[in-house]
Amino acid sequence: MRIVVLISGSGSNLQAIIDGCNDGRINGSVVAVISNRPDVKGLERARNHGIEAITLDHRNFDSRETFDAALAQHIDNFEPELVILAGFMRILTPTFTGRYLGRMLNIHPSLLPKYPGLHTHKRALEAGDSEHGVTVHFVTAELDGGPAVLQARVPILESDTEDTLAARVLEQEHRIYPQAAGWFCEGRLTLQGNAALLDNTPINTTL
Repeated sequence: MRIVVLISGSGSNLQAIIDGCNDGRINGSVVAVISNRPDVKGLERARNHGIEAITLDHRNFDSRETFDAALAQHIDNFEPELVILAGFMRILTPTFTGRYLGRMLNIHPSLLPKYPGLHTHKRALEAGDSEHGVTVHFVTAELDGGPAVLQARVPILESDTEDTLAARVLEQEHRIYPQAAGWFCEGRLTLQGNAALLDNTPINTTL
């Protein structure tokens, strides 16, 4: 399958997806990487693998709607079957999310529905949680609210800081995102209604 990846930063999850395509875990190829921020490391990662790297700076647009329309045009030029958000730090309009409903995945560093939005590691520590983690989910119009596909859990240690906790969560992100993308590219992962199905069965999200 043809995959377009949207990024805003270093692209470590992008790298995990590229690696998954290269080693056969994902039956697909990344055909383009689009960043809303210029000169980020993720664009360099794409170029290093011969993947088209595009900057579409959101600051050049006068509204969220006009940016999303331009972004959709860029994506559609590559005719992808799957759109992957990999650290793409933009709230997307319902028109955009509806356009790619059922074929757009996101990864979020919390055990959704806990802690949608930003600063998830800090919030988990401040709440005194015993565990934290990461969720791959289908993207819908609700912020970080689409049906979960996979979750990975990590224990919170007494010695943890935001940085140490984030580092352990990131390791799990790199593990489960290629797994979810691989299922999708094999035709095994689908969105039906408000449920993620694996092999036409409601999915057990913990891997």
